[in-house]
Amino acid sequence: MAASMARSGLRSASFLLRRGAKSNAAVAPAKRSFSASTHDDAYETAKWEKITYAGIVTCTILAIYNLSKGHPHFEEPPAYPYLHIRNKEFPWGPDSLFENKHADH
Repeated sequence: MAASMARSGLRSASFLLRRGAKSNAAVAPAKRSFSASTHDDAYETAKWEKITYAGIVTCTILAIYNLSKGHPHFEEPPAYPYLHIRNKEFPWGPDSLFENKHADH
């Protein structure tokens, strides 16, 4: 790798010597033209700002529509007697910590 870097440096030095280093120093290097430099930055910024606002409005409308529809309510499953078999009472009483059978829903 170091050898290839040295060869590249020698090539560029020999090129400068052949063209004449003094005449090359007086000429300003040409400006590089990139493909993105032809776009108008203000136009692109305004375009993406409009797209962003349109997306915000669309998402807000869809969220309001989805939240206003409501959700389905299902019937309670039948009370099967084998689901709550307790052979021994809990130390805190007959109900488990997460069930409150006496509260009105």
